[in-house]
Amino acid sequence: MNRSPEAQAQYERLLPEAIAAARAAWCPHSNFPVGAALLTADDRIIRGCNVENASYGLTNCAERGALFSAIAQGHAPASFKAMLVYAPNVALISPCGACRQVMHDLMSPHCVVYCVGHETAAARDWTVEQLLPGAFGF
Repeated sequence: MNRSPEAQAQYERLLPEAIAAARAAWCPHSNFPVGAALLTADDRIIRGCNVENASYGLTNCAERGALFSAIAQGHAPASFKAMLVYAPNVALISPCGACRQVMHDLMSPHCVVYCVGHETAAARDWTVEQLLPGAFGF
């Protein structure tokens, strides 16, 4: 993947944080851990992991966990620099539809979302706008 030096530095900083977040995932039903690392405007990293529930609809994804935590900590919507999503059990991960909608509401359309599975060479970089084209919202 050809990334700018700044993007590569973000990727390299966020990857170990997302891996650590995935290790904290609570996924006894699916055995599908996912971790997210969100880079804030002030260069802090906020982690999120998926937390499952026996009633699957009550499960929360890593991406939403990181974003909701950032908002709860006082970070402004659309101020985030990047997010990296990691899942060790697949070659490549991609956010679900619910996460894409939340990203659309809380992140800038041009914010980069790095998606990585166990085959790091297969990693993909998308913008929020690319993840949810034709999105509805404000």
